[in-house]
Amino acid sequence: MSEVVGNQVDVSKLTFEQLKKIRAYLKKLIENGGSDLHVKANGVIRARINGKIVPFSGSIYTREEAMTLAKEILRSRFAEFVDNKEVDLVYQFDERNRFRVNIFFQTDGPSFVFRVIPMEIPTFEKMGFPEVIRSFTNEGRGLVLVTGATGSGKSTTLAAMVHEINLNQHKHIITIEDPIEFVHKDKKCIINQRSVGQDTLSFDRALRAALREDPDIILVGEMRDRETVELALHAADTGHLVFSTLHTIDAKETINRIIAMFPTDEQNRVRLSLAGVLKGIISQRLIPTVDDKRVAAMEVLVKTPMIEKLINENRDYEVRDAIEKGREHYKSQSFDQHILELYNSGIITKEKAKDYATSAADLELKMSGLNNSISSDLNTKPKPKDTSGTMDEDIFDLK
Repeated sequence: MSEVVGNQVDVSKLTFEQLKKIRAYLKKLIENGGSDLHVKANGVIRARINGKIVPFSGSIYTREEAMTLAKEILRSRFAEFVDNKEVDLVYQFDERNRFRVNIFFQTDGPSFVFRVIPMEIPTFEKMGFPEVIRSFTNEGRGLVLVTGATGSGKSTTLAAMVHEINLNQHKHIITIEDPIEFVHKDKKCIINQRSVGQDTLSFDRALRAALREDPDIILVGEMRDRETVELALHAADTGHLVFSTLHTIDAKETINRIIAMFPTDEQNRVRLSLAGVLKGIISQRLIPTVDDKRVAAMEVLVKTPMIEKLINENRDYEVRDAIEKGREHYKSQSFDQHILELYNSGIITKEKAKDYATSAADLELKMSGLNNSISSDLNTKPKPKDTSGTMDEDIFDLK
């Protein structure tokens, strides 16, 4: 008798042999400090360790085995997978380890990606964050964004910020996530965590409801669409502190992406709104280290009067320079400034520094000290005595 009737799984007919086999690979992944396990129908099982994909099995995992694994993991949700062609869930491996799982159909059948979710909530001290990031947790209202590519550690940074608030402030925090990764226990705060699909139907629906649930802080797992962005801006403008993420590479692109989500005739309004509520943008890139691990390089934008002015006036191309110039006073930093620090500290190689820099050519000048030498010469060289406002005098005034 078949274990599937009309896409509904008869759990009593399953042996869970495939799940047992995959659990052995998950254990191996954990022991090797890996981040992701890839199981593909008609492919070998692979893992991502220190950012690199490596083979974990020598044999092909068949389509039939993959379909059975999907039934064993999903059980009553198998019909949802067949209908929607992809599904997200969290798999509890044991008391210390959980995985975020995405299952999707591809040409040869189902594929699975298991991503490790650390059970231990990260702290600021352990992560070694720049101190300026702590200041964002003390804001009473506004918008703070964490950005970067998939797998760059955005969720970890957000979890550390929520944990910092939970330990030190008396607040009501609502998180809206898909799925929930780090599980927070109430300390000084009340923390209500809602999983899209399980506890709410969508980000925008939950965000709209959150405004009626007396929150101080709202965490939106991802600003995926225009409606969610609009609601997040509104929540920040009405006295809430909002944390969220975007898949953007740096602060300048983050500003552009948010504004580009809206029709042309609305973009000026959105610019004004974003410039008013934005408190900071933390962008992350994971860089391989000399000891074959990875370190997070961070660009940190702190909203200043100049940054607000640049956003309002559509001068986003000047944002990186403003970030770098604000380092001493506002503790902001560009990627290249942080990457240069990591290189000078011997944490990353020159090649990796250049690979991950925003401007490899500029960074190489700074590495050689030539850039500082040029700046010093410009600042100390006597100006021409001509007082007629010549072009030469104007050039020497540029810094």
